[in-house]
Amino acid sequence: MLKKLLLLLCLASLVVWAAPSKGRKAAMKKKAAPVAEQTVEAPAASAPADSDDGFMSVAESSSSAAKVAADDDEEENVETSTAGMTAAQRTDYLTRKKFEEEQRLDEYANSERRRDWLKDRLIFEAGLGSRMPFMGETGMGFGAGIEYITRWHIGAFASFGLLPKVKDGEFEEYKLQGGTGYKVGINYYFFPKIPVHLGLSASYGTVYFDHDMEPDASGLRSLISVKGYQFDVLIAYLTNEWYYLQFSFGMYYAPVLGKAPESNPSFKKTVDSRTEAVDTYASRVVNKPNGMEKTGIVFGVTIGYAFPEFFPDDTEKRRRQREKERNKAAAGTSAWNR
Repeated sequence: MLKKLLLLLCLASLVVWAAPSKGRKAAMKKKAAPVAEQTVEAPAASAPADSDDGFMSVAESSSSAAKVAADDDEEENVETSTAGMTAAQRTDYLTRKKFEEEQRLDEYANSERRRDWLKDRLIFEAGLGSRMPFMGETGMGFGAGIEYITRWHIGAFASFGLLPKVKDGEFEEYKLQGGTGYKVGINYYFFPKIPVHLGLSASYGTVYFDHDMEPDASGLRSLISVKGYQFDVLIAYLTNEWYYLQFSFGMYYAPVLGKAPESNPSFKKTVDSRTEAVDTYASRVVNKPNGMEKTGIVFGVTIGYAFPEFFPDDTEKRRRQREKERNKAAAGTSAWNR
């Protein structure tokens, strides 16, 4: 009996000791659970900032999200603006909005083009005077030329001119011989952002002409034309349109007119040279006993067509692109109606 009682007390003591141990284990598990969760979640939170595996960073993802949000807002604005409209009204609204956007882009493109009116211009020119291509004591030649102005505002030009055969202004029974001339050169223009451009020019070609004072047997006074160098100051008007106008004022230099009389085209042998031992020369031109001057003042005027379709500006390119799109749309509509 005593043994059974002692055994019962031992079992009771064991039960009492074991019960608190299970409670302490459960409490420890409850405290350890949040720590485990934090240990797992911490790397996930820091991964985007430290990762370099090719995915977007936090800043990129936020900018992309902002862009998407802006597009969504724009779509929502369009949907809000077109809410309650019929299909035709909605189409008209979208067409008008697209037209306004294109107008805004055209204005910007045009303003960009107006900032440099001299860039890449091909100009067909015609005019009178020293650049088309020559002038002289007894009149002005007229001709035509072509000029290309690069994006650096340096223009290369060439011209070919004609001097017609006309009656002598002082003696009607005489005529003045006609002829042709040419000129090539380069120009440099200033002030590309305003319509009027100041320029400097250097060229070579036919620079001056005159006529022999003595006519031949047929009553024709022969032409005396000389080649040399010419330097001009230019005042040109040119915008993004086709119209071109130029005034030139400058000076020519003909080295051949500074040579000795035997090599100078403005002198010829006199009749007395046939009998004298030494040849003598006299001037061939009127009122100039020393012959034609090797330097002199020249001027001229030129008009031109700037060929905007050869080198179109941004506005013209946009217009052509829209025209192509309209033609494609019209072709598609006609094919659908068939």
